[in-house]
Amino acid sequence: MSDENPILLEHDGSVAIVTLNRPHAMNALSRQLFTELYDTMDKLDEDDETSVIVVTGAGDRAFSAGADIKEMARLAAQDVPPPSSNFSEHSWRFATGRKPRIGALNGLCYGGGGVLSTSFDIRVGCDKTRFRFLAVTYGRINNTWLLPTIVGLPMAREYLLTGRVVEPDEALAAGLLNHLVPQDQVLTKAVEIAQDIAKNDQRMVQGAKRLIDGNIGRSWRAQFEEELDEQKEKLAPTPVLEGFKSFIDRKGTG
Repeated sequence: MSDENPILLEHDGSVAIVTLNRPHAMNALSRQLFTELYDTMDKLDEDDETSVIVVTGAGDRAFSAGADIKEMARLAAQDVPPPSSNFSEHSWRFATGRKPRIGALNGLCYGGGGVLSTSFDIRVGCDKTRFRFLAVTYGRINNTWLLPTIVGLPMAREYLLTGRVVEPDEALAAGLLNHLVPQDQVLTKAVEIAQDIAKNDQRMVQGAKRLIDGNIGRSWRAQFEEELDEQKEKLAPTPVLEGFKSFIDRKGTG
């Protein structure tokens, strides 16, 4: 099913506000939303009138509940090949983009939504913001190169290997959230931080972001490329209809 406007874009001065606009599907990352989100982020990175990008989700339940499994199952059943644009490569581009990104995480960040949330430079959440890194439960792997830089190796191992829920207070303590505020203040707080950043010398802001990203370690890109290599060979994704069988049995593909 095609959504008319899966991505909404507005501006508050030099702050761009991007909204994942599939509240009926808990902002699941359909192919259309996925493509439009990353195209929009690329354009905003090149827009001289934009200093900072805030991303949030429509509705009051989820920032994003992850991949659109119903769509994946339907396309797999029809033997439609996966998109040429790779989600993992886009995650790298998103995390290391030119302009600061702030996540206004108004609800659940599960699966691919959790991966997307870790790509932000700053994250604001609320009492409904919960994280789950679900890849291993579906016979897949991701985020081994990024999550450890945020929460450290011990907690990254736990979150990625168990796929358990990370509650808001724990997320704040672990570094998954920079700020924890009431749900109706999530976007306001994120925009407030963005405006503080936008007041500064943007040449230096973007330079600082570039250096912070680049100085994580010479092996960071190597870790990312290792994950991609593993995905292509030893850790190739489990076929959709097999890996998501329990979900499909419960929810169907329609």
